[in-house]
Amino acid sequence: MTSFETRVIPCVDIQSGRAVRLFEGDPDRETVYFEHPLEAALHWQNLGANLLHLVDLDAATGRGENQDLIAQICAQVEVSVEVGGGIRDFARARTLLEGGVARAVIGTAAVKTPELVSQLLEHYGPERIVVSLDARDGFVAVSGWAQGSSVTIEQMALDMKARGLKTLIFTDVTRDGTLRGLDAELMARVRGLWKGELIVGGGVANAQDVRLLESLKIEGAIVGRAIYERTLPYPVPSA
Repeated sequence: MTSFETRVIPCVDIQSGRAVRLFEGDPDRETVYFEHPLEAALHWQNLGANLLHLVDLDAATGRGENQDLIAQICAQVEVSVEVGGGIRDFARARTLLEGGVARAVIGTAAVKTPELVSQLLEHYGPERIVVSLDARDGFVAVSGWAQGSSVTIEQMALDMKARGLKTLIFTDVTRDGTLRGLDAELMARVRGLWKGELIVGGGVANAQDVRLLESLKIEGAIVGRAIYERTLPYPVPSA
């Protein structure tokens, strides 16, 4: 019997037309890794990725959008692409999902207009709709993580489960892009809350973090800075 393996999903964050990583989600604290996001996408594809996680940071914060770049990436890579950032109405989701994107990732709208998640699940099915639960100190963060909310992790998870969601991305905002590693107690807490497919989005720093996720049987990890700066080798070697 083979051991459980957590799938590592390379992340390509797009801001001002470049592939970047932010420190704790702050758009003014960026590190540029590739001048063109397509280069980043092809880089990870060539190293064996079969799914890429794209985030339109400008759309998430209301500073603009990178729709043309996303469409270009989807047209030129041969692997599946999921996209998050600024998807706050049905039209935006439809444009992405009917324009080559495999899965749409809903964040702020899942908190502010959760009925949108129900509509998208009904129209496209649970295989193509993912919700990103981004949290700070136990509460859900919204609007590109710039704002807090009164919604707890538990409330959000229960609501999304009731709506028929199958795949949840959980991000500890305070650790994203910091290379500080994961909060093991928090990861175990979220695994206990969510029995569907669970993906940790951010905070992974090294192979030890991946092993932690595997011990908790967490299905996936979206990783950015750690693989760009090689504190986590990619592809990740087997244990």
